[in-house]
Amino acid sequence: MSKTDQRALEQDAKFVRMTTQPVGRLVTAMAIPSIVSMLVSGIYNLADTFFIGQINTPSVAAMGIVYAYMVLIQSLAIFFGQGSGNYISRALGRRETVDAEEMAAVGLGSSILTGLFLAGVSFLTMRPLLTLLGSTDTIMPYAVDYFQFVLIGTPFIMGTFTLNNQMRHQGNAMLSMIGIVSGAVLNILLDPVLIFGFDLGIRGAGMATAISQAIGFVVIVSMIGKKGSLPIRPRHFRPTLRRYRDISAGGLPSLARQALMSISAICLNQMASNYGDEAIAAFSIVNRITMLACAAMIGYGQGFQPVCGFNYGAGLFDRVRKAYWHSCSVSTVYCAVLALLGWYFAEPLVSLFRADDPDVIRIGGEVLRYQCYSFPLTGFIVLANMYLQNIRKTIPAIIMASSRQGIFFLPALFIGHALWGFPGIEISQALADICSFLFAVPVVLHTLKAMDHQPIAR
Repeated sequence: MSKTDQRALEQDAKFVRMTTQPVGRLVTAMAIPSIVSMLVSGIYNLADTFFIGQINTPSVAAMGIVYAYMVLIQSLAIFFGQGSGNYISRALGRRETVDAEEMAAVGLGSSILTGLFLAGVSFLTMRPLLTLLGSTDTIMPYAVDYFQFVLIGTPFIMGTFTLNNQMRHQGNAMLSMIGIVSGAVLNILLDPVLIFGFDLGIRGAGMATAISQAIGFVVIVSMIGKKGSLPIRPRHFRPTLRRYRDISAGGLPSLARQALMSISAICLNQMASNYGDEAIAAFSIVNRITMLACAAMIGYGQGFQPVCGFNYGAGLFDRVRKAYWHSCSVSTVYCAVLALLGWYFAEPLVSLFRADDPDVIRIGGEVLRYQCYSFPLTGFIVLANMYLQNIRKTIPAIIMASSRQGIFFLPALFIGHALWGFPGIEISQALADICSFLFAVPVVLHTLKAMDHQPIAR
């Protein structure tokens, strides 16, 4: 049997599985590799924070400054990955494999080229860019040492995130997990060796990031075409206006969410800098803790996405609704349990990263407790965005994706600071979460009810 025939049989078997297996079991099976990937990435972020935290407070603050850039490049990578991936899952649901292969090549190639361009421009404007991101004079030397290596890794980071999203939407989350996990584990191992063993400080942390991301990208590229996943051939890289329209329809919500997250991080850094490096460091630590707390919930939502895309493309709307409510229920219970634990252990969690800085511990504990009040709502918000994105409700999905980190967060940040000073900054995320939830409920209920009466989006 030829490779083409074997791949066709694997695609047929995958279609049957995605459209007939009970949705609860199917979502869970799809989610497990994504959950592992997200948890390992979250643990890497915490490990990175822990090792850098052993250097000094400005180094932790520098990591928080560079985080805004990391979110930006991830937003573009996820734009290409989610945009092409959403299209791919629907195309596979329609049994249009060649169309899906061409979209995969356009999405990945565009992501890597964008990463090369961004890295080059950022190298030429490094110090002004870091100032814009919120760096102070005391943080700047550490931020430069860390940032230069992150720039080297930018094309690899973007390529990895794009491929990860494409593979998940094909129902091959296990393959995408291998690439993500290999890079994260290598980074955790390299951090102490380069930071302390070679006495490179925060430069070692940046170097570990660049090396691990490059190797992780090579690993995930080696997974292309295996276990029924689509091959990506250079000759299929034929970008057209229609392709980018399709990518934009599926990817703009993610781009809006992540880009606004970057803008919000910049605004937060700028405001927190008025209260000292300790404030920036505290917000940076809490951000990494909440990222780990969100990891399994987002991973479960990522298990929902291919199930949603395949069944929506096949016109099986009842399965889409069942998959949504199942995923939403699991995510909400998980978030509620994590919120209780985070509220109770707030200061001990923050002290793991800067045990010798009481100001960082105090501020971080306050911020984490405020975020725990609204954390149970985030499962519904995130699943709502993923659902709208997958059924190509572009405008509602963009608004939903932008709400938690932008549309509601930025006003909460500025108004809260104007009314209550620093405590207003601390509670801004919780206020944004509550507003986002109140917005999400009627939008999701309406689209779930109206699905049967609307044409299927390509």
